[in-house]
This record gives sequence, structure tokens and C-alpha cells, in this order.
Amino acid sequence: MDVEPKETGTRSKILIAAATMLGENPTARLSVRAVAARAQVSTGSLRHFFPTQRELVETVVAAMYDLQIPDDPINDHSLSPEERLVACLQLLLFHVGVGDRARQQWASLYEAYVATAPSEDEAAVYLALDRMGRHRIEQWLTTLVDEGATPGGELEARARFLATVTSGIATERALPSETVRVDSENATLRLAVHAVTTGWPFGGV
Repeated sequence: MDVEPKETGTRSKILIAAATMLGENPTARLSVRAVAARAQVSTGSLRHFFPTQRELVETVVAAMYDLQIPDDPINDHSLSPEERLVACLQLLLFHVGVGDRARQQWASLYEAYVATAPSEDEAAVYLALDRMGRHRIEQWLTTLVDEGATPGGELEARARFLATVTSGIATERALPSETVRVDSENATLRLAVHAVTTGWPFGGV
């Protein structure tokens, strides 16, 4: 049966709302209630199209996999390849924020996935969002490989390494610190990027 135009419009509103929420905060949980409110539809309407949170998230993530980022730093050829990749990772961290915002985000993740054992659907949601983040990093690395700016191979492992580094920095932002974070964060990112773009240790050196 063909989907009626009105239903098609409602489904699109839901997906746009969810994608917008992820664009604003890549770690957003995309709860049914929150997405329905953002899309200005009832939770019943949302569940008509997406019976579970897992189905909603996986549909949105699949649609966003190859979405181009406006002004993506990886395309800024005024910078060196390493500087471009550092800028890309800084873009991911921009959404984390600092201070209270970083603490609130970390607390939300803790409550959702650490404080109590997540349900199967909740765990699937987290894993889908995690895969999306690593996929984006793999795309950036692939761009550099295609340009001959970094060796090929082990892209998944290299992307996971960079994702772990950015995740660690995001966690640090939620904790007290005596150091100036901007300088130390940038130094950490540059070191991590240098490791993956020169092939160490992933190239067997």
C-alpha cells in the first residue's frame, strides 16, 4: 500500500527533527518523547512509523551516513593534511561543550548507559550512534588516503583510535582540571593525528 502524502510528510518531519537533534548534539539519545516534541507530532504518530527507539535511530543514522558537512574542514586545503584532520576532530568536540554543558552531557550518558544496565534497544541506540561517529572519522581518513596524504589500510582501527581519543577528551571536560584545557587538548589531538597519518602503530612500524 502506498503511503498517503500526509503520512509521508509526518514521517519526514520526524526524521528531520531527529537528524537536527543529532546535528546539534551527536550524543543525543533520541528518545521517542523528545523527538516527537521536536517534530511537533504525537508519540503515537511517531510510533506508527517507528515502533521502537532502535528503529528510529537506525533509520536516521543510515540516512546521515554519507551526509556532507557544510564547510567540512577536511576540504580546507589551506591547511596541512594533519591540521585538517585535527580541525575535524575539534568539530566533533565542539558539540560536547565545556564546563556545565560538558558535565550535563556526561551525566546524561552515565544515567542512560552506566548507572543502570541499558535495555537491548538502548544499547543498540548507543552502538548505532557510536558507529556513525567512527564512520565519519573513517570518511575523513579516506579523503586523506585518496589524496596520498596518508597510507591506506587499517582505517577502521585508526578511526576507532581517534574516536577513543576524542571520547577521552570529552570525558575530561566534565571533570575538574588544573591545566589549560585548550592547549593540552590540541596537543593531544595533534599527537593522535600524527600517529594515524604517519601509519604508526597501525602500519606495523
